[in-house]
Amino acid sequence: MTKENTQNKLKQIIDNLLLINLFTVIFFAIFFIFAIIMQLNGIFVFINFIQLVWNPFIVPLITVLIIGALVNGINSWWRRKLLSQEEDI
Repeated sequence: MTKENTQNKLKQIIDNLLLINLFTVIFFAIFFIFAIIMQLNGIFVFINFIQLVWNPFIVPLITVLIIGALVNGINSWWRRKLLSQEEDI
């Protein structure tokens, strides 16, 4: 297996994990809105569940999502900067 093939496979795995992370965060955001609506109606089971999983599960998911977006943005900026420098030479 070549180094380029290994890098492409690793990139594909990371992309898939970040995509799963994105949809999980979206799911919990929708569930959070649902829990707030249910709390307003007097049913506290869903908001209690959100409070239970907030620190150990949801906060790390959001952190990974933000770090992934920042790394992607910095990587894109860096590549554009390197390409523009190569064209100047």
